[in-house]
Amino acid sequence: MKHIHQNQEFRFNEVLFEHRNKEYGAYVLRNESNKILTKALFVGVSLLAAVSMTPLLINAFKSDAPTEGTGGVIIDLIDPVIPPDVEVIPPTSVTPPRTPDVKTFDSSIPTPSRNAPDTNTEDIPDDAVAGLTNNFKADPAPTNTYTPPTQNIGTGPVINTAPPTLPVEKTDTNKIVDGKDLGKEANFGGGIESFRNKVMSNFDGSGFESDDVMRTTITFIVEIDGTISGIKANGTDADFNSEAIRTVKAISAKGKWIPGKNKKGESVRSYFKFPISMKFE
Repeated sequence: MKHIHQNQEFRFNEVLFEHRNKEYGAYVLRNESNKILTKALFVGVSLLAAVSMTPLLINAFKSDAPTEGTGGVIIDLIDPVIPPDVEVIPPTSVTPPRTPDVKTFDSSIPTPSRNAPDTNTEDIPDDAVAGLTNNFKADPAPTNTYTPPTQNIGTGPVINTAPPTLPVEKTDTNKIVDGKDLGKEANFGGGIESFRNKVMSNFDGSGFESDDVMRTTITFIVEIDGTISGIKANGTDADFNSEAIRTVKAISAKGKWIPGKNKKGESVRSYFKFPISMKFE
């Protein structure tokens, strides 16, 4: 019957693909459809059987108990031992020590009240101690003989640490201090008036003839040691400037200057200006 069915299907395919390209994929698929279905059936049944057997195999491996000599662990269960009832011992009450009965007087301060009744006061014995009630019939309180222990004060070496000293800012000896930072300006040894008179007497004006007053200002630096340096003249006449510079140098070579001082009282370098004006007839 199966062969007849196959032959009928084969004939149908031959009629269907008559005068057509039988190399086409549809012709081959129709002829081999039975083989493909059979293979698919076997593959599906195999997968279903494998899925069904997997839990059984897992349980079989888990249920295998290890035997002695194979490195397994043998667990031997024993019945639990129930301990006997524990006897509970009730806690014993501790009686606080009784305070000895001594003479006391009521040292509490009464609450102020306008209608407070007058109370009879009794003489307080000398051997009574402060308390909350008057109890003058008890035994006298024992004398307090407690002496605090004497503390031993060490006599080790005394270390006197000197207070920290702040660094003193050093004065720059090369800095030229101007007027606002000077505590005292530089001065000539015999005074400015003496210096002026020396300039007038040592100035050589034989080569100058002018009806107008000739002026210049001499500027120089008074060093810390009293010498001068950097002397300049800013007048309009070059010859007059040169003679003024010569005169100031000659006078300063014979007598030293007193250097200026800063506000700390230290000798510093400072500028000095000296105007000169003369008229030659």
